[in-house]
Amino acid sequence: MNEERPCVVFVCVKNAGKSQMAAALARRDAGEALEIHSAGVRPGSELNDLSRRSLEEAGASVAGEYPKPLDAALLRRADRVVVLGREAVVEPVEGMRGTIVTWDTDEPSTRGIEGIERMRLVRDDIARRVDALVSELVPRD
Repeated sequence: MNEERPCVVFVCVKNAGKSQMAAALARRDAGEALEIHSAGVRPGSELNDLSRRSLEEAGASVAGEYPKPLDAALLRRADRVVVLGREAVVEPVEGMRGTIVTWDTDEPSTRGIEGIERMRLVRDDIARRVDALVSELVPRD
């Protein structure tokens, strides 16, 4: 891992919902202990408003964030690349030192759950995973 702070990159397709959500929850939970980024394999044009609202309910924020593309330089710097959902695919790049993991996140819409309730369930699933990741990467005193 990085000698300074471990670098984590959260990736989804549009970088408008799930990856932004994971990054915001990780920033909330890890503070400055991790270097946290989010990106999309095909970035959208704006953040998902329901995702933003569900994060605010949980005390996390995406203020100042916007959808960003994933690039090779960021992949090389990362200690961990977390792909959220089944749709995004991230291939290793030459010189990459970190590992790529995929979180097969809950998708409540397959059960007919939509709107803010769907986003809360997605948020809570991602929050549990982020908590475990932060516990793994950030030494506790």
